[in-house]
Amino acid sequence: MFDRSLLAWLNPVLLVFGAALVLLPLLVVFFTSFAPPGTLSSGLTANLTFENYQEAWQRGNFLLAFANSTLVALAVTAFQVVTSALAGYALARLRFRGRQALLLLILATLVIPFQLLVIPIFLVLKWGHLINTYWALILPTAANGFSIFLMRQYFLTIPVELEEAAALDGANRLQILWNLMIPLSRPALVTLFLFTFIGEWNDLFKPLVFTTRPELRTVQLALAEFQEQFTNNWPLLMAAVIIATVPVVVLFAIGQKQFIRGIATTGIKN
Repeated sequence: MFDRSLLAWLNPVLLVFGAALVLLPLLVVFFTSFAPPGTLSSGLTANLTFENYQEAWQRGNFLLAFANSTLVALAVTAFQVVTSALAGYALARLRFRGRQALLLLILATLVIPFQLLVIPIFLVLKWGHLINTYWALILPTAANGFSIFLMRQYFLTIPVELEEAAALDGANRLQILWNLMIPLSRPALVTLFLFTFIGEWNDLFKPLVFTTRPELRTVQLALAEFQEQFTNNWPLLMAAVIIATVPVVVLFAIGQKQFIRGIATTGIKN
């Protein structure tokens, strides 16, 4: 058997080694983005320059892309919060025939890749004259099976006695959901917000398939086009990657405590 003192010393070493393996590529990207034009890396001692960021921001037209991605991500997140809260609460608290079958059907959607549904979704959007509009980027993911399941699981962790007390005070189902369940579900809502916003921010598939207008370009589509133009200019390309990544990193850093709490307290309950 291993000595416990040896294991206590070995665990931090392995964690540091694993963190180094993960962070090393990110550090390479970071320092390469500051490299002077015509070089591959700035190194740790070379003079750093912000020219790559200025040029990438202007030539990639990231201001418009940031505005589009922010609009789409916030709209999709808002829709998913509403639909997931309503459906999750119904599946967690309401007793109706076919509830378990409906839950299984929602969970079954998690194993269906979005790419398999792109043709019927495209036809529906074309029938509704929504191609090349913001709605084409918002409506296909306005509801999500994982988000519904996440909220349902969190609602199950809230004691039923709190709802019974609110009902005795005259509150109806919607009032209980809005005034009681939603405030108590802040960690789950933050988790849902982060999952949805980051997923929409990093999405390339929908803008690539459902839009062709340049004014609807999102960050990932702008980054893909930028990569095609500056394939061999690594410092400029890495600067564009950092520009596209910073918002989600900052957002996750702000909400990480609530995110961890939401994941930790969302158990698997029947």
